[in-house]
Amino acid sequence: MITGGTKIRFVALFFLLSVFIVAAAPQTRSTRVSGMVFDPAGKPLAGAHVRLDSASGAHLTVTTTADGSFTVALPAWGVYNVGVEASDFAPLARTINLYAENSNILLHLERVTTASEEMIVTANISEVTMTSPDPSQKVLVREELLDANPGRPGAPVSIPGLPIETAAGGIKAPQYFVPGVAGDHGEPIAQYIAVGSYLVTNNLSANAHGNGYADPNIYISSALSSVATDGGAFNVLEGNHALNLAATYNLRPQLQRFLTLTGDYRDIDLTAGFAPSNSANRQWLAIEANYGNGLLKDMEHRQQYKWNAQRVIDLDNHEITLFSIGYWGKSHEGNVVPLGLGKQLNDTVDARQQDQTHTAILAADDRWKFNPSDEIALSLFIRTYNLALFSNFGEGLIRQSEFRTVEGAEARVTHTFSPKLEAMAGFDYHEDDIHRDNLDHYRSDNAHIFGPFLKVLSNNITIRELAPYLALHDDLGKHLRIYVGLRPEVIEINNMDKLKPADSFDMWTGFVSPKATLAWTPNNRFSHILPSASFSIGQAYFSEDPRAAVANSTTPQIIEHSHSEQLVLEKEFSATDLRITLGRTTTTANSGKIDPDKGTAEDLGPGSLNFLTVGLRHQFSIGTLQAVLSKADARLANTATKPALITPEAPRTIFDTLATLDRIPLGLHARGEYEYVGHKLLDLGNPQHPSIYEAIPVGETRLAVVRPFMNGRLELARIIHEDHRHERPNLLQTC
Repeated sequence: MITGGTKIRFVALFFLLSVFIVAAAPQTRSTRVSGMVFDPAGKPLAGAHVRLDSASGAHLTVTTTADGSFTVALPAWGVYNVGVEASDFAPLARTINLYAENSNILLHLERVTTASEEMIVTANISEVTMTSPDPSQKVLVREELLDANPGRPGAPVSIPGLPIETAAGGIKAPQYFVPGVAGDHGEPIAQYIAVGSYLVTNNLSANAHGNGYADPNIYISSALSSVATDGGAFNVLEGNHALNLAATYNLRPQLQRFLTLTGDYRDIDLTAGFAPSNSANRQWLAIEANYGNGLLKDMEHRQQYKWNAQRVIDLDNHEITLFSIGYWGKSHEGNVVPLGLGKQLNDTVDARQQDQTHTAILAADDRWKFNPSDEIALSLFIRTYNLALFSNFGEGLIRQSEFRTVEGAEARVTHTFSPKLEAMAGFDYHEDDIHRDNLDHYRSDNAHIFGPFLKVLSNNITIRELAPYLALHDDLGKHLRIYVGLRPEVIEINNMDKLKPADSFDMWTGFVSPKATLAWTPNNRFSHILPSASFSIGQAYFSEDPRAAVANSTTPQIIEHSHSEQLVLEKEFSATDLRITLGRTTTTANSGKIDPDKGTAEDLGPGSLNFLTVGLRHQFSIGTLQAVLSKADARLANTATKPALITPEAPRTIFDTLATLDRIPLGLHARGEYEYVGHKLLDLGNPQHPSIYEAIPVGETRLAVVRPFMNGRLELARIIHEDHRHERPNLLQTC
């Protein structure tokens, strides 16, 4: 068992190692300069043209390689004007004083050009890298087209094909809906914040309602440059909570000053950004405050306040990234009935319904590239989180509360043997300490006889993860690339049951997560006929709620795992990109839950998920058009006691179409999106409540028209959000 003193010594040793490595940085007297060019999402950019001009008249040009790096020999040290140009991206210009101790340049392109700006970028199969080996979908955040949900809980940017919703309103973490995956109780979907080269996990594991929430509520949309998603999470840098999806939110390296006011007759949102006038000084602060009443019949009186802040420090060959988040939210959860539908379920209305949460995150990443072939990264983060939730789901009020601290650290080394062969090794430590994880039940909803509450659960839980990992990326000729990785996990689960001490336990277990991707592109002779193809396999683990795991078993089964297989076929013709994804995921258990009203365990057993997703994206001279259709079949496995059943709460059909227009009269920009989630089961029934409940299909339309002025410093917009046949006009102003 790792004690508190051991943890302190571990962190201290980590810092001492960092200081020692920085102090031992080798010096060089060569006049050779190396560097990297990154796109707005923070990923290496190949084919960018870098120019260095000195006062003495020297003009040097170089093009970045496949991994975004470049090397150039200078005639002498001194001050150089450095410029970067790349197709579809705005040019970058910086003045840098180059000398022996400052011979490594990291250049970040801030945004795509207005004329060719895209909302969606699909990573080509031929562009798989060491840190992103699985072909992914990347959404670039457009500053002039904010998400059409001003101040409401939800995604800071819409991800086509991945709908999101908050089932009970309020500020409770919203849920992603992946085809065939239940999303109402915090399913194992991985979510990360890219702080430099460090993936800071944004999952909260083993809470009272399942496997852990991935909460995008904490982000300020203007602070994000992009979000990238990949299926299967085939990456050794991604560990827990990765059933069949990982979403990584990337931060802007730089931020322009702004002030944005968005609102309608029920919600208002104020966002501001602060940054130095010198763009070479890479630091910024974004803050947001909003008040609203949402889309439910009873007003929520919701308040949210948050900040996102980042600073990047270039120190010799080191790039140090510091990042912080603060969030506080409170609301009254009126009911689950949308506007205009009336109150059919009066027993879900309770005057005491409310929720409150706050969180804070501090993260640091030191990326040290001490020569063109070798890089070391040292990273750490700490987080606090609190939740107090009162909800009524039809059988009386429940109270859920918890306070937790989460911390982690990582050390990683990457070595490039040749332009085709690269290796990475590292060690990841993660600890989640959940204190006072309580679930209480109030039997009566009558204000005159509320009565006492029944204590259902009360636990202190600690989950520790120690994971060394190793990965290799190699080009096997011109048309075949391979990525293999191994992440052996060592996991401790410590459950202190305060109500039933006999159910307490402290256990260690292990799990091996292999990852592999094989990508193939046809040669020039057949490229106009054959598609590119990528096949991925991998395993991941996710932790069940320890309280549910021991309820019906003397031998707790805490660690469940998923096995995923994915085939991606991609074909580009003219300005159109067609992508077909076939996937299969099997799980050892299907989200054993704590029933919110009774506190009893519900283990649905193993299950399987098969899905087919077809995506089509077309680039016009004036914008883009994308459509995504997913069909899934998610079933519980056959057992001797019950037949195979369709997994409750899992949507079988998801459709999304998105259009952006950049070159329309009067200097206007437009965006429109339609999102559809097919019917899904909510409850299969039980002896006390035999009825089967099914959610009707839901469609949502979002439209926005924007007119920028004063070189983008002032923007006027009209946003229309149509949900359940309700139109919601908004006015947005930015200065």
